[in-house]
Amino acid sequence: MFDFTVISESKNSRARAGLMHTSHGVVETPVFMPVGTLASVKSLSPEEITEAGASIILGNTYHLYLRPGCDVINLFSGLHGFMNWKGPILTDSGGFQVFSLAKLSKITDEGYTFQSHIDGSSHTLTPEKAIQVQMLLNSDIMMCLDQCIKYPAEKKEAQDALELTTQWAKRCKKTLEETGENRNALFGIVQGGMFKDLREKSANDIVEIGFSGYALGGLSVGEPADIMVEIANFVLEKLPAEKPKYMMGVGTPENIVDLVALGTDMFDCVIPTRNARNGQMFTNTGTINICNSRYKYDTKPVEEGCLCYTCRSFSRAYLRHLYMSKEILAYRLNTIHNIHYYTKLMKDMRKAILKDEFEKFKSNFFGKKNRGDYERKG
Repeated sequence: MFDFTVISESKNSRARAGLMHTSHGVVETPVFMPVGTLASVKSLSPEEITEAGASIILGNTYHLYLRPGCDVINLFSGLHGFMNWKGPILTDSGGFQVFSLAKLSKITDEGYTFQSHIDGSSHTLTPEKAIQVQMLLNSDIMMCLDQCIKYPAEKKEAQDALELTTQWAKRCKKTLEETGENRNALFGIVQGGMFKDLREKSANDIVEIGFSGYALGGLSVGEPADIMVEIANFVLEKLPAEKPKYMMGVGTPENIVDLVALGTDMFDCVIPTRNARNGQMFTNTGTINICNSRYKYDTKPVEEGCLCYTCRSFSRAYLRHLYMSKEILAYRLNTIHNIHYYTKLMKDMRKAILKDEFEKFKSNFFGKKNRGDYERKG
């Protein structure tokens, strides 16, 4: 079962709040999905993920297919039982990982052939296989297999990838329909590089096929942020208003606020978890790097007034000590705070949309960033 309803829209922007019903619960949008690539949001237990405010997480078909393998996950009737996560799960199709990780990968009309980055074993990932594996994972939202391209890319390369992505999307939908199952939603992906005419064609083609939701792929792949926002703005208007709109792999809090204003409903990114393990913490006034010597004697929490477990319990001085000592607890506590920051950001935006005060929220958000103590990583 899957259903999406828009319940409120901003009068002065395209920002909107919705409800997404899945087989494993209701998700309030706009929403950020922590990345749990290997059936684990790194360093956190399912209970800690929930306490940090997350309602839906993301897993990855490529990684889970290779390890532990479908035969293992099948023993638990899917990913939820395997990792003991009670809420909804979205799974990426694995196309980007083949593109970025696999050894000696080759693409044909049929799909990807590649060697595992783990042990060099040979595999084939077709649109049919991508759906079959995701059905076995029993994710609430599955993604079509698409062709990813590098940035920058020539227009011919982007057009070829677009056409292949469209053909694969048709095969993905056909494979799902042939199962007769309706418990898993399937999202189509819009490609086309940084070319607006190709993006428009891709959006039209994917919408014509018809999916439960639509994602923007091929962005946040190294292009300048202003180009990303420009392309997203252009594409989002081409997608059906009654369907959820998902921005894949984005991004910074600033990116997310800008894109919610343009009508994006769903986000995922490794930034809050990966940066936590690198000592970068998000706050309402910017980021802090906990390894900075200025925090050695700092008795304050990461952020005054934050209600996450980390801020309720520990000082910046202690967190710095853990991080400098390479204690495993440092990664856990930093990640709890960053996930909480991201989920609270989404909830605060949703409240502002429901009150039709989103523009005020956005102005205050960027005003705090400009006035605040923003430490650039590096």
